[in-house]
Amino acid sequence: MNRREKKILIVEDDQGIRELTSLYLEKKGYKVVTADTGFEALELVNSEEPNLVLLDILLPGITGFDVCVKIRETSTVPVLFMSCKRDSEDKVQGFNAGADDYITKPFDLVELEARIQAILRRSGQAPKVHQTTLRFLSVDQLSIDLKNFDVYVRKELVDLYTKEKQLLLILVKNPNQVFSAEQLYKQIWGMESYGDLKTVMVHISNLRRKIEVDPGKPKYIQTVRGFGYKFASEKTISSF
Repeated sequence: MNRREKKILIVEDDQGIRELTSLYLEKKGYKVVTADTGFEALELVNSEEPNLVLLDILLPGITGFDVCVKIRETSTVPVLFMSCKRDSEDKVQGFNAGADDYITKPFDLVELEARIQAILRRSGQAPKVHQTTLRFLSVDQLSIDLKNFDVYVRKELVDLYTKEKQLLLILVKNPNQVFSAEQLYKQIWGMESYGDLKTVMVHISNLRRKIEVDPGKPKYIQTVRGFGYKFASEKTISSF
């Protein structure tokens, strides 16, 4: 990965943290733009088209949660929350807003960059899938367009975030195979030692809500108690 081709938007109202993080990432070779309010961040996402957004939660005027939701209305740019809020509820709210990862303050800058690299590396793998000669994976009423990663349920387009699509694709490509939360986290987020397994739980829950007829009794993404998750399919998944 060529860092000099990657632009990071840092959204942080604490000047010391903003400048320190910016200086560190610039020394590592990234291009960096900064904002100290959520409204400025939304403007920069459109004008600067960053490769990743580092987003604080407690911002003046509009919270980081709301900023992330607004970003997701128009963009799939990866978002990494950095916040002093440590409660599980805050992390769940962050992932529900569309975040790709969440790191708590005070954080180690080396760990922060490791998470950035993992996110950029994972998001950069998508074009490789585009090269496949197959166009669709389909089972029952669910189908995935492998060219642009659109997901359809009963021929209706379903709005999924990037990580939700990646998670669904892994499960669908391996029907009836059980994956632990640790395995899924490592494959999608690429970080074995820093992983918060609640991340996987939140994304599984969101996927069920979006693709299942009855999320409380899922037909596709099932929990194998004590082991993990699987994509349940009694039919052969067709590829064409």
